[in-house]
Amino acid sequence: QVQLVESGGGLVQAGGSLRLSCAASGSIFSISRMGWFRQAPGKQRELVAVIASGGSTNYADSVKGRFTISRDNAKNTVYLQMNSLKPEDTAVYYCNIWARVSSDYRWRDYWGQGTQVTVSS
Repeated sequence: QVQLVESGGGLVQAGGSLRLSCAASGSIFSISRMGWFRQAPGKQRELVAVIASGGSTNYADSVKGRFTISRDNAKNTVYLQMNSLKPEDTAVYYCNIWARVSSDYRWRDYWGQGTQVTVSS
């Protein structure tokens, strides 16, 4: 079983910064892709950023140049540094990982519980 615990969300004024963290725990054998999604009220969940095991990254166009995704493999943790925040960034942010547990050969995806980010103007 894999558990993802997110932290770092909150209320911030436009132009401010937040750093989200997502720590995975459990009987993890290996982790490949780690990423962040977000969902605003009434909208579909959308990809924000993804980082592969080798370190390559992809970002949504709306956050390029402002957000940075990183990972600490020793801690099984993925981060999202969010700078120059805009009201449009307001959403619940979910971390997502692809992982294998010790008892199963299959790769599966796991989701965090979500953390609220609210950006005021």
